[in-house]
Amino acid sequence: MNKRWMKGCGFDRSSPKEETMQCGERMVPSSDSLADKDCSIGGGSSQNCGGEQKIDMSNIEEAEYSLREGGCLNHEEARALLGRLEYQRGNLEAALRVFDGIDISAVAPKIKISISKKAARRKSHSHWDSPPMSIHAVSLLFEAMFLKSIALHDLGRFKEAAQSCSTILDIVESALPEGLPERFDINCKLQEILCKAAEFLPELWKMAGFYQEAILAYRRALLNNWNLEAETIAKMQKEFAIFLLYSGCDACPPNLRSQMNGSFTPRNNVEEAILLLMILLRKFALKRIKWDPSIIDHLTFALSISGQLRALASQVEELLPGVMERKEHYYTLALCYLGDGDDLTALNLLKKILSASEDPNCLKALLLAAKVCGEYDAFAEEGVSFSRRALSNLHGVCGQMESVANCLLGISLSSESRISVSDLEKDSRQREALEVLEKAEEVMQGKDSKTIYNLSLENAEQRKLEAALRYAKRFLKMEAQSSIKGWILLARILSAQKKFIDAETIVNAALDETVKWNQGELLRTKAKIQIAQGKLKNAIETYKDLLAVLQLKRKSSNIGIKSSKEEKEERSLEIGTWYDLANVYISTLQWKDAEDCITKLKAVCPYVASAWHATVSMFQGSCMKQRASTKKL
Repeated sequence: MNKRWMKGCGFDRSSPKEETMQCGERMVPSSDSLADKDCSIGGGSSQNCGGEQKIDMSNIEEAEYSLREGGCLNHEEARALLGRLEYQRGNLEAALRVFDGIDISAVAPKIKISISKKAARRKSHSHWDSPPMSIHAVSLLFEAMFLKSIALHDLGRFKEAAQSCSTILDIVESALPEGLPERFDINCKLQEILCKAAEFLPELWKMAGFYQEAILAYRRALLNNWNLEAETIAKMQKEFAIFLLYSGCDACPPNLRSQMNGSFTPRNNVEEAILLLMILLRKFALKRIKWDPSIIDHLTFALSISGQLRALASQVEELLPGVMERKEHYYTLALCYLGDGDDLTALNLLKKILSASEDPNCLKALLLAAKVCGEYDAFAEEGVSFSRRALSNLHGVCGQMESVANCLLGISLSSESRISVSDLEKDSRQREALEVLEKAEEVMQGKDSKTIYNLSLENAEQRKLEAALRYAKRFLKMEAQSSIKGWILLARILSAQKKFIDAETIVNAALDETVKWNQGELLRTKAKIQIAQGKLKNAIETYKDLLAVLQLKRKSSNIGIKSSKEEKEERSLEIGTWYDLANVYISTLQWKDAEDCITKLKAVCPYVASAWHATVSMFQGSCMKQRASTKKL
């Protein structure tokens, strides 16, 4: 909470001697005689309190209104007026001493009755049965409590300030459990004070370091009916979402009272923040609030860390025309679909950016398109074209970007070499791929781990195993030996050199450093190395461990949200595991176990080619076994 907020609320003191508040309608003490009377109540003398400043005519009119309505000022009302005067003068400690003398618990029952009767009378339009206190007097006391909260805030006593501010809302909630009726007290200051207290309370709890209380205060302000303005609600929703995302505090779920039947109930901070930000986007679409570009930025972060990139793409697509530039709109969507595993949709969007009608020389779109194409042999030729166009647009301006473009060009050339028709063309593509990858490494002076990894992979594919091994070790060292794909690459290179024992040792070391959830590919690599050594029983046990990990992840899928890409990768790993295990059982002539594995494989994906290949292999093996037995007979 800062001075800017205080000015916005109308409770700022521009100077210690200033007598009137920034809000033109604010209530102030009435006369010197009243101030003298209040000083005697507070234990001070009239010399210390009054007479030194000129009294505004509005003070007299307001005091006359209070006296005319209530007949006289009681103890609490007099202290409220005097405390406000001291606050206006900048005497915060003196104002607090006066405010502390107000026994709010004693008048709280009267305040509750007065507020509830005010609301009931507005509904029934009846003027009978007058309340024990006028709404003007209630506003006066609430203002005193709010000024006390601001004074405590100015003195750095944030917890006490929050408690004082919370008392206002507690009293109103007790009097009106269903919230304030519409247009409640529209002509007085009570509504204004309540709105500012609801907005002020979460900030005070945050400053005091009580984050759970701040979360509850945000929910209280947003879920209860305080008749807040639309812009104020939107501002609080955005601040609450930001707090949930970046505060590091785990929010407790909303209480049952605030949960409606059939409605979505957030389970954690991220889900609640996403809900708030999506509500803000819907309000903007309905033109109830002004556009704030930071909303989509925070929503992008929230949905990205929760793996809901497809949902993010839907939200971006629903944005009204003109909110985002078309090129940026396409690029953001491409990133969403790429992260979700829908590479072809992402590529089509990037091609729209690179069309002649848009921006054919957009560097980031060219590089991203080259990256997508490099992962598919069928699009390798397009990947080469995109990479070369990116290099031609750089003109040697940025060495890092040039290195990235060369790396992507090398990946695309390597993919293109795998589908080359002639050996001459294949050798040419492989040679050029190594050249551009080495050039990328030279530009980055060997500091780019991705380039080092691709150099190792390309050398391994070209059976240059010593160079591949050297680059793989460099890659692991650069990644602090924490990269699973680096361990797997190193183990495969060693197994290609027939160093199976070393390869298995490498995998075991990687398994010791990897959490159970991420051991899938490592276990499959270990099983294949064991098969290569003829350790089929050990391989079967390794595959069983891998299936146990997959089953555990599937049963615990409600712990986190998975992206479509992660689900596809897990499904592919499960299909490969059942296929490998079926082949091991076939090779050991365990037909029943092999048949069970094939059945499991078809349950995961009925039409996958590997399932039918394993089926044919099993029948061939069993038939050959039967023929051999028949010949012996």
